Amino acid sequence: MMIPDLFSLLQSTKVIKRVDIDSLSLTRKAIDNIPAWIKADADAPQQQTPPLLRVESLRLTNALVNFGKTSLGPFDARISLNDTGAPKDASIATQDGKLKALITPAGSKYLIDASAKSWTLPAGPALVFDELIVKGVATLNDADLGEIRAGLYGGTVTGKTTVSWRKGLQLGGALDVRGLELTQVAALLSPGTRMSGKLSAKLVFSASAASADQIVNALRLETRFDVRNGALHGVDIEKAATNLIKQGTTGGETRFEELSGHLVMERGGYRFTRLKIASGTLAADGNVSISTRKELSGRINAQIKAVGASANVPLNVAGTLDSPLLYPTAGTVAGAAVGTAILGPGLGTSAGAKVGGWAENLFGKKEKKTPKK
Repeated sequence: MMIPDLFSLLQSTKVIKRVDIDSLSLTRKAIDNIPAWIKADADAPQQQTPPLLRVESLRLTNALVNFGKTSLGPFDARISLNDTGAPKDASIATQDGKLKALITPAGSKYLIDASAKSWTLPAGPALVFDELIVKGVATLNDADLGEIRAGLYGGTVTGKTTVSWRKGLQLGGALDVRGLELTQVAALLSPGTRMSGKLSAKLVFSASAASADQIVNALRLETRFDVRNGALHGVDIEKAATNLIKQGTTGGETRFEELSGHLVMERGGYRFTRLKIASGTLAADGNVSISTRKELSGRINAQIKAVGASANVPLNVAGTLDSPLLYPTAGTVAGAAVGTAILGPGLGTSAGAKVGGWAENLFGKKEKKTPKK
């Protein structure tokens, strides 16, 4: 629908006060063509005479941006145009009112000021932001978002990112995470993960993909992390270290005061290195990997503290995220058996396990990743 300026009908330049467009659907192909359209307009010779027709504003209602499997909207937009037809400013808001953005020209660039409340991320894991503020500068090909502030899941996230869509979609940036409760977040980021606690981390990330719906699978993330006062559900490290059975231990939980380490996430897999766990009578360190099929592998060295004594027990990690499995190394089991035979259960078992672990580390015996069934 078009709303004309009736007084302009008597003038050389006819003015359309507003053009209303309902239920517009923008595809990725159309968005990719926008820079070429604008460049063509810019390269066209400037008219010396006033234009025959001028539009003052555009209003989009119930619009949708479609990136294939991912979409943004529905949203409403208001765009004001100057005398030459270039945008003066644009405001965008989702119809549920949860996301709003203001875009204003600044020379050849555009200033972005966006905010959101109770908003769900439209692509990738369905993270819900209690509050989100994003500010930056954009061109027709990329955006530099220098200020990101968010509140979600009891914690805060601050940082910056760059996004480019000239060819496909590329992004990179850094985020500072503080006090994020992991109970829901862990399951969203890695389905099957059951973990609680308050996360603090400094993330560095990058990705390059052909389209927005592929960006999560292309994401590479690296960070040091620290989790306080939480639990690993589905595995009991202390029980596994004291049982010393070849079949391994599954189920239960490991509560901790602190869990720290280094994480690299790449191509859908996770590598946890320099892991350290502190929990009362339990201390542990090690390395664990999670494959793209959610299979676990690695080793944890558990130290069990008791009154007047302690035992170090190396444990292999196997199974899956849904059913993790911990079992002692062959050297630990053999040492425990010998110690029990010589000194009896309890002290003999602990001493033997410790000697078995030392011997195994000393001679560098390699263990299979999964136990024989």
